[in-house]
Amino acid sequence: MKKILITGCLGQIGSELTMRLREIYGTNNVIATDIRRVEDNEVIESGPFELLDVTDHKAMLELAKKYEVDTLIHLAALLSAVAEQKPKLAWDLNMGGLVNALEVARELNLKFFTPSSIGSFGPGTPAKNTPQDTLQRPTTMYGVTKVAGELLCDYYFEKFGVDARGVRFPGLISYKTLPGGGTTDYAVEIYYEALKNKKYSSFIDKGTHMDMMYMPDAIEAIIKLMEADLPKLKHHNAFNITAMSFDPEEIADSIKKYIPEFKMDYNVDPARQKIADSWPDSLDCSAAEEEWDFSPKYNLDRMTKDMLINLSEKLELPLPNTLK
Repeated sequence: MKKILITGCLGQIGSELTMRLREIYGTNNVIATDIRRVEDNEVIESGPFELLDVTDHKAMLELAKKYEVDTLIHLAALLSAVAEQKPKLAWDLNMGGLVNALEVARELNLKFFTPSSIGSFGPGTPAKNTPQDTLQRPTTMYGVTKVAGELLCDYYFEKFGVDARGVRFPGLISYKTLPGGGTTDYAVEIYYEALKNKKYSSFIDKGTHMDMMYMPDAIEAIIKLMEADLPKLKHHNAFNITAMSFDPEEIADSIKKYIPEFKMDYNVDPARQKIADSWPDSLDCSAAEEEWDFSPKYNLDRMTKDMLINLSEKLELPLPNTLK
């Protein structure tokens, strides 16, 4: 990667990935795009930024040509919970945007990345140690678009030689940018509420295990995969990756190590709980480990400590005494 165009740069992944890529490849070599512009945003102010609706193929192609990019990282999409509320919009954006991005990559011979998700699995998928290659019959529109996206990327690789790569992300946790309507959002919200109010009502029920990853590991995974030598990749696309699997009680227990007075109860959201129940409990990441040396650094307690330290500073709240 030398010059990179990113779609959906203001989302949870894009906000941090853009800044990290600018550190590595140079500010002017990472062109950030999104459908909206916001004030006082470091992604917009720190380097090239363009407004882009990813359902507009011509506009995307023109931007890629204008900046003479060699890599396209396509992140723009509706997440799981929002997609269930607006399934037609989810299909139009997630699939229409993806096929436009793949077409641009084909036309300009670009290296390509787009993320898939554990949402691409369904209730018939083996729930524990879910294999890299297994049954995928999701019961959500988000999941349907992710499975279709995986197949589409494989098609463009086999048919047109597009170097399309991707990972299946678990739930992503970050202190920098709030998530935008995912089923795993509780695992971010809980840290905010622990610091602000010392209590939290989880919309995901007790005992519900889901795979998770801290954002620094997710960002480094994208970069590592994109820099891997193509001949080493047997799968190319939709690699299982994860760092930890926990239920709400376990994340609460981790927080209590630093905020002993923290309390959690439950106010389960049936819609998001149904989605969570259809997803795996844990993923087999051996393909990513073998083909491009995937290796996350953060476990639950290390992530909790880092989240609480950074959120205390961000929210201008007192640092818990256990972390001073």
